[in-house]
Amino acid sequence: MSAAGSLLAAVPAAAVLLLTVATKPREVGAVTPLRLAVVRAVLLSGAFAVLVVEVLGASHALTRQAFTVAWLLFLAAAATAAGLRWRRATRRRQPPAAVPVPVGAAPVPVGAVVSGGSPDVLPQTAERGAPGPAPTRAGRGTAGLLAAAVDTWRTARPGERLLAGTVGGLVLVELLVALLAEPNNFDSQTYHLPKVEHWVAQGDLDFWPTAIHRQVTIPPGAEYLLLHLRLLTGGDHLHNLVQWAAGVVCLLVAARITAQLGGGRRAQLLTAFVLATTPMVVLQATSTQTDLICAAWVACAATLALDGLRRRTGWGTLLGLGAATGLTAVTKTSGLIAVGPLLLLWGLAQLRLAQTDRSAPTGPAAAGGGRRSWPIGGLARTVGGSVLILVVAAVVVGPFLARVTAEFGHPLGPPRLRESIPMERHDPASIVVNALRIGHTAFDTPLAPLRRAGADVIISGAEAIGVDPQDRAITFGRELFPEPAWYPDEDRVAFPLAGALAVIGAVIALARPRRIAPERAGSVRAYAVVVLTAVLLHTAMIKWQPWGNRLLLYAVVLAVPLAGLWLDALLRNRARGRRSVATVVAVSVLAASALAGVLALSYGFPRRLVGSGSVFTTSDWDTRFLRRPQWADEFRWAATAVQDSGARRIGLVQQNDNWEYPWWLLLRQPDGGSPDLVALQSVLPERPPADPSSVDAIVCTGTRAACAKLVPAGWRLEFRGYVGYALPPGRY
Repeated sequence: MSAAGSLLAAVPAAAVLLLTVATKPREVGAVTPLRLAVVRAVLLSGAFAVLVVEVLGASHALTRQAFTVAWLLFLAAAATAAGLRWRRATRRRQPPAAVPVPVGAAPVPVGAVVSGGSPDVLPQTAERGAPGPAPTRAGRGTAGLLAAAVDTWRTARPGERLLAGTVGGLVLVELLVALLAEPNNFDSQTYHLPKVEHWVAQGDLDFWPTAIHRQVTIPPGAEYLLLHLRLLTGGDHLHNLVQWAAGVVCLLVAARITAQLGGGRRAQLLTAFVLATTPMVVLQATSTQTDLICAAWVACAATLALDGLRRRTGWGTLLGLGAATGLTAVTKTSGLIAVGPLLLLWGLAQLRLAQTDRSAPTGPAAAGGGRRSWPIGGLARTVGGSVLILVVAAVVVGPFLARVTAEFGHPLGPPRLRESIPMERHDPASIVVNALRIGHTAFDTPLAPLRRAGADVIISGAEAIGVDPQDRAITFGRELFPEPAWYPDEDRVAFPLAGALAVIGAVIALARPRRIAPERAGSVRAYAVVVLTAVLLHTAMIKWQPWGNRLLLYAVVLAVPLAGLWLDALLRNRARGRRSVATVVAVSVLAASALAGVLALSYGFPRRLVGSGSVFTTSDWDTRFLRRPQWADEFRWAATAVQDSGARRIGLVQQNDNWEYPWWLLLRQPDGGSPDLVALQSVLPERPPADPSSVDAIVCTGTRAACAKLVPAGWRLEFRGYVGYALPPGRY
């Protein structure tokens, strides 16, 4: 990556930081305002990134120059907004004219500010189970934030420092791994990264002939973000940082949700700790998968929806909810399973607030001062806000859905996509069996006897109620239940510890919410209902698959705040002298969770710190092939032969789950431009494949027999294991 590429890559990050300054809430009483500003900044930047791709793609202008101009303009706008906000804040902090204090008057309390000649004591809130926060500072610049962080660390207890240090250490080491490791996720080799390369080569978003339908049918929101880095830097060196940043957002937002539900500083740290040490989060934070990105958008929708439980929602938050909904839809449609209930909760809360709004009393309530009836204006405002959310979401995801509908006649893509992942049976017995299998895989442990015993019970129970546990209508592809999921692999690792804590927290939140949040019992119970609803909908709509744990990541992020609240309540009881077995068990689980996170980071697959395949000892090329080491030399062998032949137009022969991305790396033009790769097969009815006789060479993955069917007569076909190539007479 060039120096210019490095500087350009820093522009989006700088824009997000400036927007965080510009969008910090002004209203009094906002929960964790800095984190709310981060949510607003990332949603605004994410929506901008998606819309830039759509606009430039429609203009056939997906080029480095166009993206550079777009981001520089966005940076300038963010800097202007931040500057204006800073100037207004500076003017507000100017000391007022001195006000004489009459002799004998009461002194102004410490921590008060004088406005208009009268003292206004700043609210001081103490964290339960922790020392009270440092006094609020007027300055909110870098120095002010640093001073606040130092004060927070100084007043924190040793346990809180340990929690914060563990989370910070994991995040920093994950950043190191993300920077050192080359993208090597299996799905990324098949369709995530080839999708980006096709856009770069074409200069637009038009669909293309391909044998891998997921390159065009799966929502592309995460790849849109990768496209920005690809064009700004000229390569994939920083691709892992998108998921890493999404992981950081998940931690910040999950902690904010805990605060919104009444959790103090320790509860927020416990939430971040449990989430940060979850192996799936640790491993995906250094990957080019898409699940953490989806989880981040869902979490942003959740925290904005919770803000609407106690106050009327303003236009900015409505736009944020719309952006979060649209970004979720354009990234991974399964995330809408949670966004839907969250928006319903928000809508009901807004209607309740409208019903009791004293600013518009009607009827006898206006004279009696009692409970107000439902004002028409409040109802209209809620309905209008809901429409605005849907409109904004449609603006973000609409262009992609329009292309899919035009290509396949359905916004959800071709039948093979609509039938492969969603459940095809919805009778109660099938849903129960599917839910039990998903739960078995999610809570898997290294204890093989326990895994086998649980699977046997589920299989026997399914057969007893007349459901085939391997029924294709409730099982993805040709996979067979059960499948071990305890090993720290980014695509399937289980989360028994975080899951168990979340389940316990959810049960208590539903049954006895005052035990964990005395001041927010109603909000906690409502939120727990939403989380439970999302999980139940997921098990009723998504088929079991060995990789299903990563599809549940958004639900884990949403549920962990309930675990943080419960753990904090246990520790409060212990501080009061009520030691119990449950408390000891909870502390032990936290220790085990920390160990699981460290081990996943150290030995996880396919990116690890130590052992075989370490990011410190493995070459860049071999890192890309840690999933399939035997293919590394085979791809190079075939690419070298094709390049030596002088071929320019190269045909691709592959099957639906084959690796395409290595060809885009190995067959680049001498000037770094994209190779001219065309598919010789196509699963898109309206996109016919290229004629094999129109290409200068053919590269193949899969089987020799499948390749031989498309090689013209007289060409020489060479094959070695998984990879092959064919050249016409005169080129070998």
